[in-house]
Amino acid sequence: METIRQMRRRNDYLSKVSAALLYAVCVSIAVNFFWTPGHIYSSGITGLAQLVDTISNRVGPVHIPVAAGLFIFNVPMFIIGWRRIGHTFTVFTFISVLFASIGIRLLHPVSVIHDPLICAIFGSALNGFGTGFALRSGISTGGLDILGIVIQRKTGHSIGRINLTFNIFIIIAAGFAYGWPYALYSALGLVVNSRVMNLTYTRQQRLQVMIITSRPKTVIDSVQNHLRRGITIIHDAEGAYKHDSKTILITAISRYEMGALEEAMDEADPHAFVSMTPITKILGHFYEPKL
Repeated sequence: METIRQMRRRNDYLSKVSAALLYAVCVSIAVNFFWTPGHIYSSGITGLAQLVDTISNRVGPVHIPVAAGLFIFNVPMFIIGWRRIGHTFTVFTFISVLFASIGIRLLHPVSVIHDPLICAIFGSALNGFGTGFALRSGISTGGLDILGIVIQRKTGHSIGRINLTFNIFIIIAAGFAYGWPYALYSALGLVVNSRVMNLTYTRQQRLQVMIITSRPKTVIDSVQNHLRRGITIIHDAEGAYKHDSKTILITAISRYEMGALEEAMDEADPHAFVSMTPITKILGHFYEPKL
């Protein structure tokens, strides 16, 4: 049994390192092939590193390149993650940021295309995919991601307002550095980055699930074997077509768990009626797996 656990842990670690490497490749290509040649700023700490790179290159006595700035500005986030989230999570976040810094440093900027609109869209899509995949694999890309996790766990709220304020600052800086059209292109890139990241990282999206079944005991056992979720039972429901007895089960899951739920339903009651509705807000305890 211990050998199986060790194998699972090793496979989990390998998948996290692979996700960190994929993120590093995506952000390195985004920075050096699209954002830098197109004069586009990213969001969060990466955008801050780009801004410091621009300012220090123009007026500063010491030039701080994007790769170095990305790592330096993430050091406080490593400390927060180590204390508030988890040691394993922080170690893999450190690995992902380190890989990204090395990748950006080693991969020299190449002007694939000069259109800033295309640079903003494709660079942000690449970065959004890499970031979302890393988060989905249980690691972070550093920066405001760590603050977001800490604030969400502590208050139940997202870091949206802080993120928005920080990114507005980056957009204004892009306007002063390269002209206001580039600020608009950077703003468009932020939207694309967010949308692609949300499509890739589904763990934070909540769904209310309603199951209508004639086999409630079997369904409950199967769902709870696959998912760590509470279930509310409503007895004495009646089907309008055959007037047969039904039971309604209600639970809440993350979109990331949809596959596990579908597998549980296929095992327990393939003929059950299941509907899923996006949840705007949850009050009360919603179990979050440890990272």
